[in-house]
Amino acid sequence: MKISRRAFAAWLAACAVLPAAEAAPGRRARKRPASRPMKLMKPPRLRRGDTVGLIAPGGYTTEKSIAKARVNIESLGLKVREGSYLREVNGNYAGTVQQRLHDLHAMFADPDVRMLWPIRGGSGCISLLAHLDYALIRKNPKILLGYSDITALHLAIYKETGLVTFHGPVASSTLADYPREHMLAVLMDPQPAYTIPMALENSRRAVEEPHFAMRTVHGGSATGPLMGGNLSLVSALAGTPYAADFRGAILFLEEVNEAPYRIDRWMTQLDLSVGLDRAAALMVGICEGCGPEHEDISLTLDQTLDIHLQPLSVPAVTGYSIGHIRHQFTIPMGVRARLDTERQTVTLLEPAVS
Repeated sequence: MKISRRAFAAWLAACAVLPAAEAAPGRRARKRPASRPMKLMKPPRLRRGDTVGLIAPGGYTTEKSIAKARVNIESLGLKVREGSYLREVNGNYAGTVQQRLHDLHAMFADPDVRMLWPIRGGSGCISLLAHLDYALIRKNPKILLGYSDITALHLAIYKETGLVTFHGPVASSTLADYPREHMLAVLMDPQPAYTIPMALENSRRAVEEPHFAMRTVHGGSATGPLMGGNLSLVSALAGTPYAADFRGAILFLEEVNEAPYRIDRWMTQLDLSVGLDRAAALMVGICEGCGPEHEDISLTLDQTLDIHLQPLSVPAVTGYSIGHIRHQFTIPMGVRARLDTERQTVTLLEPAVS
């Protein structure tokens, strides 16, 4: 087919303006981070008397939860600094994206604040990721602690800055002896190695609630950086610049109040996007309320997990002490650890704080 000189010239002109169109105002050029984060950066250890920034980057909170969080923080010998928009409500979110970003950035920028402690998870943290000031966070490394929806912040901050953040209780959690002991050990007392046993309280509940029971699908010992969090969030970030790269890592996952078919979908997504067999090990927490819902026919939670765990050749366990439960231990993201299925322990192989 012949092309006239005029048509060819028009085609060249169109090609010439493509870069300018991509850079037009209102379009944000998003840089994809490397598949691996930059050098691991550890926040300064927490000390008694330090100030904790109490924020709500996801779901909205209540005065009752704020009061409980203040008691928790002060009982640890720490001071409380509330975010400016802590009490905001915007639908089921704790204010607008801009308000939630303001509080998170302000706490990282405040030299008196040594730790950021979200009051709850909920929903909404994923909307902050493209707007976070990662340069500010990199210049002011601090402890960030939380679970559930806070997973989105953990994965994105780790991917963009290399900062170790912590999957553990939120500020309004009930701090029983087990979560308090292991949280403080990880945040306040850096050790060359620290072994965490699973909570006896969870094992006792397994008598009447089978999903609290620990199962070893594949035994053995594995070493690698800890990576993961709430399953729905880890899955939601697959294919984005903030996706969890769990190749060679101990992948930990937990969920709550989700039907087995959703668990299956999210596990399949992680398998398709990265490959579960590329992890060094899989550690699934206690997934409370994740049995069949209203279906007449449904796989159980264990049957669903086994679809994905049985074909693996690496250590794989379920029912470990992480998740939306009272007795959970604190996991430092990116820190090297060893999972021992025979001893049912996780050993941190380096300090998580400086």
